[in-house]
Amino acid sequence: MKICPKSLIALASSALLFLSSCGSVPITGRRQLSLVSDSEILSASATQYKQFISKSQLSRNGTYNAKVTQVGRRLAAATNSYLKQNGYESLLETLSWEFNVVDSKQVNAFCMPGGKIVVYTGLLTLVGNGAHSDDELAAVMGHELSHALAKHANERISNQLLLQAGGQLLGATVGARSQLLGGLINQAYGLGAQVGVMLPFGRKQEYEADKMGLVLMAMAGYDPRYAVNFWQKMAQSKGGAQQSELLSTHPSDANRIRAIEAYLPTALQYYQGASHSSTPAPATGTKTKSTPSTKSSRTVRASDISKYLKK
Repeated sequence: MKICPKSLIALASSALLFLSSCGSVPITGRRQLSLVSDSEILSASATQYKQFISKSQLSRNGTYNAKVTQVGRRLAAATNSYLKQNGYESLLETLSWEFNVVDSKQVNAFCMPGGKIVVYTGLLTLVGNGAHSDDELAAVMGHELSHALAKHANERISNQLLLQAGGQLLGATVGARSQLLGGLINQAYGLGAQVGVMLPFGRKQEYEADKMGLVLMAMAGYDPRYAVNFWQKMAQSKGGAQQSELLSTHPSDANRIRAIEAYLPTALQYYQGASHSSTPAPATGTKTKSTPSTKSSRTVRASDISKYLKK
């Protein structure tokens, strides 16, 4: 079988492009493809975010707004401190935190690249105002924040870009690359998507965001065991109507809960209980005991969070 020289060049170019365009996900350390610059993603997502906010009914509920802002700022402070302490200073330049509550019955939340977080009142109703409602909310917001921190949108667009353009991408003109990117970014940030601003992530990215979110909420002083409570509420709110995981890019609630419970021993190593007056009881169905870690470069100091909250 003869192979066309042009095909070999395209294949070699694709391999070179892949090897030279890999990044590392904070916390998990997973290597990922990154062919799209931060500036391109941030510019496109900022435009979509502004359009979304301008067309949405922002909540006037002072309690909801204060709750989301407080939890968001603690998570942001923990994230900023982690990135600074672990050699991810470049990522800090891409984050400009903002928190909004949208008046809608949808049980939903999302975080755009750049740290723009939106929580729907329907989700806040599900979380409620119990003693550990902040922990449950932190589990959701930490998960959504992790999608942005892990640059999952960049990764998805990069994979699509590689599949569509292949080795030709290296030799593409600026205009051709811009046109191709524009189409992919519009697909990724379609305002008509059922889940809000962004189309669904893949299961691998969902599980990764769960793990990262557990660690970040623990660093921020929220008990990661209550993530189980939230997903149990989500399952119950569906009335038992569970979509097959094979038909969805998202994990089923049961599989997600099992994965979270399996990762809790790791997440709890980062939990110091800083935001609680006493040691909280484990979430329902969770038997894992807290084993706080000793101080290390991975642990966010409470003083770092306090400084951020005073800004």
